[in-house]
Amino acid sequence: MSDTPSDASPRPRQPFARGLPLAAPLRLNRPSDTWFKPALSVVAASAVPHLTLLALGRLDLVMYTMAGSLCALYGHGLPYARRARTLAGVVLSMTAGLAAALVTASLTHSTAVLVAVGALLAATQKAACDAVRIGPPGHVILTFVSSAALFAPQRLGQVPAHLALTLGAGAVAWLVCVGPALIRREGPERRAVARALEAAADRVAEPGPRTRHTAAAAVHAAWQCLLASGRPTPVRRSLERLVVHAEAAGASAHPDQDPDRLRAWAALTRARGPVPEPPPAPGTAAELYGIDAERAALRVSGGRRAARRTLLRSLGPGSHLLPVAARTLIGCALAGYLCAALGVGRPYWAIVTAASLYQANTTLTWNRTLQRTLGNLLGVLVFAAVLPLSRTGPLALVLCCLFFSFAAEALITRNYWLGSVAVTPMALLVLEFGGTHPAGELVGDRVLDTVLGALAGFLAAVLITNRRAAGRVERALEAAAQARAAAERAYADRAHTGPDGLDRARRALTARLVELREAADIAAGEWWQRALPEQRLLAAERAGHRTLAATAQRQGPPVRAPETRSGAVAPAPANGAA
Repeated sequence: MSDTPSDASPRPRQPFARGLPLAAPLRLNRPSDTWFKPALSVVAASAVPHLTLLALGRLDLVMYTMAGSLCALYGHGLPYARRARTLAGVVLSMTAGLAAALVTASLTHSTAVLVAVGALLAATQKAACDAVRIGPPGHVILTFVSSAALFAPQRLGQVPAHLALTLGAGAVAWLVCVGPALIRREGPERRAVARALEAAADRVAEPGPRTRHTAAAAVHAAWQCLLASGRPTPVRRSLERLVVHAEAAGASAHPDQDPDRLRAWAALTRARGPVPEPPPAPGTAAELYGIDAERAALRVSGGRRAARRTLLRSLGPGSHLLPVAARTLIGCALAGYLCAALGVGRPYWAIVTAASLYQANTTLTWNRTLQRTLGNLLGVLVFAAVLPLSRTGPLALVLCCLFFSFAAEALITRNYWLGSVAVTPMALLVLEFGGTHPAGELVGDRVLDTVLGALAGFLAAVLITNRRAAGRVERALEAAAQARAAAERAYADRAHTGPDGLDRARRALTARLVELREAADIAAGEWWQRALPEQRLLAAERAGHRTLAATAQRQGPPVRAPETRSGAVAPAPANGAA
């Protein structure tokens, strides 16, 4: 069944510079279906070292243990096998950034040098987190810790002991986040597959380009989660079958498909009971769907080398990530020097504020600027209200920090500004572990740092253009065309390719279409660049999804979209199979 006629309608030409939204970035969203996991994990990971230091009377060391505890915020969408490796990498990265900051702080007290090192660390952390696609909270936590450590009193001989505290707390965080595997080892995979089924149900109920892309992205994420989950189990085999059904429904959206059945499967998959056992999807292999071959390819050294080469290319001279890293470097340095020039005692707050703004494009960076500024200013008021309570005793201070740690993760998925209302008092209360400070000084410095950091950070985002975003779209168009041609060849020669090869080709095409839409969305939010090839994007997406639909149903040959003289793929007819 074809999408609505709006699919084929021309899209407006990309403007030279876009307007700035005001209300939309502040609207509240539905909370994440797993908001409680990072919220509970960070509380559990923080409580153990906090209470231990409280019993020892050394709450002045909380900053170093908190660096390790905050690692519990990462990796909650990953299967446990990959989560274990990812969290170990996060703990080591956190420790490395902290080590660089502490050594610098012990060797110099020059504000100019400290700000420069803080900006360089922030840019490096931003580029690395974007390259590996670590996901929320990204580089912000790493930058918060390293920037704060730069301006903490430090002697070189203290550094090894402080780093040992961070590693110890990081080990606790690793255990907290990986421990649930002993109870429900396929939990992340089940949630990813449930999301794919729900997205496919929405696609069937309301066919259109938006639900089509959402379903394709959810199915791709589910396959990636299963691919990284480790050795096959009966539960994972059933999950693979469910993803095949979601893939077929999301690709074709035939009216005879039942969205209620897909939603019922999603509810059972998300629950703690047995995974539904669906029948084999029409025309598909009953068991493997080619995923075992992909696992084997990733396990060999050649697959790992290819993954490392891809990662290095993403940070190479022509990478689309470099302009955002340059924005981070210059924006953080500008914010830090500006605050230092005005006599602010803690310019690292301005560095962290600027670093937290940078998103994939200028429009999203503007949205984050509004959210961060509003959240921080409201959070300062909350801090002023709870400060008397936190000063009633050390235990009260520890409990206040744990409460705001939980509240931040509970609220931030509704909107970033709402989470910042809780993050701000938590960050300010951390200073109380080292000794009390005048409340007026803390509030005034934080307000000034927030405003100056937001202004300097957004100014850098506007002045440093990212013209590589459009080039990324061109490369994504070529990759999508190649993947579509490979899927069509696999389908035409399916007698020799087999269902495994065809399914791998389809998954590769899905991944390229997801990347194409991501690249187009990022480029659409950038300023001061050439217009995007809207018609080519529309035609490439329609042709790719038509190929997915034809190969998913195994009905007839995939429809090959004609090419224009310029090489662009022409839009498919409205009565096509998409």
